Amino acid sequence: MGEKRGVESRAALCASVERRFAPQWEKPHSTSHLPLTSKGFTLVEMIMVIVITGIIGGIVAMFLKAPIRQYTDVARRADMTDIADTALRRIGRDLRLALPNSVRVTGPCNGTAACFIEFLPTKGGGRYRVGAGGTNDELDFSVADSTFEVLGPMPTGLVAGTDQIVVYNLGISGADTYAGDNRATVSAPPAGAVANITSKLFPFDSPGHRFHVISAPVSYVCSPVAGGTGGTLTRYWGYAIQATQPSNTAVAPLSTASNALLATHVSSCRFSYDAFVVAQRSGLVTTNLGITEEGETVTLYSAVHVSNQP
Repeated sequence: MGEKRGVESRAALCASVERRFAPQWEKPHSTSHLPLTSKGFTLVEMIMVIVITGIIGGIVAMFLKAPIRQYTDVARRADMTDIADTALRRIGRDLRLALPNSVRVTGPCNGTAACFIEFLPTKGGGRYRVGAGGTNDELDFSVADSTFEVLGPMPTGLVAGTDQIVVYNLGISGADTYAGDNRATVSAPPAGAVANITSKLFPFDSPGHRFHVISAPVSYVCSPVAGGTGGTLTRYWGYAIQATQPSNTAVAPLSTASNALLATHVSSCRFSYDAFVVAQRSGLVTTNLGITEEGETVTLYSAVHVSNQP
């Protein structure tokens, strides 16, 4: 009996070994007891995720809309303010160099219609000799004169044929630079301390014996439009001096002059000039400039003193 059980045990062991080392194609196959390792989601689950994501996105958008709109509004207002401020600063810088009594304004200038301001910027100046001394080349006011001695430094950068010497501009008949009463063209470069001009009889001697150097006028033109769209502020320069102030940009000299756009979306603009603010020695130029975008308007005011003491 014991020998029989030993034989059976050896037979079972051999069968087990044979099964373990049998070729792959001989192993029995059964998938009924294999574990499921693949994962995924159903169409319903996908739709639920999309709906929930949309709801959350809408809620977030509602909270972000107001801050984003406020940011864009603040940025737009800052841009409009910067444009207006830069334009007014440029106008003020130019006006401070204006020849005494040369500022003039024309047009309706009521804030909603075109307005023009013109002046003669100075390039330099000095004092001319009156009385003996130096080269004894005095500026003669009794006859036409073509040379005179400059006291102190000679103005730099004098351009013959372009620059002009002005003496005692009062802006009135008989002493009006625009009319040519008291200006003479530089005819040649300076010879030492002596300035050369085309022969000219100046009408009045300056109490301070001062002269100014000018070249060409400058104009600022406001063309406002209600709502701002299409409204502009433009600077014109490089045109000939006119007895009557130009007031039409479509014809010469402004149509052929050099120009630069200073501001757009101009909804209101007005220049005003008071020549007698301080005992006829100082004038005051005021400017109102309004910029409108997206239904919002920024309005800036500027006041510039100009010297009217020739």
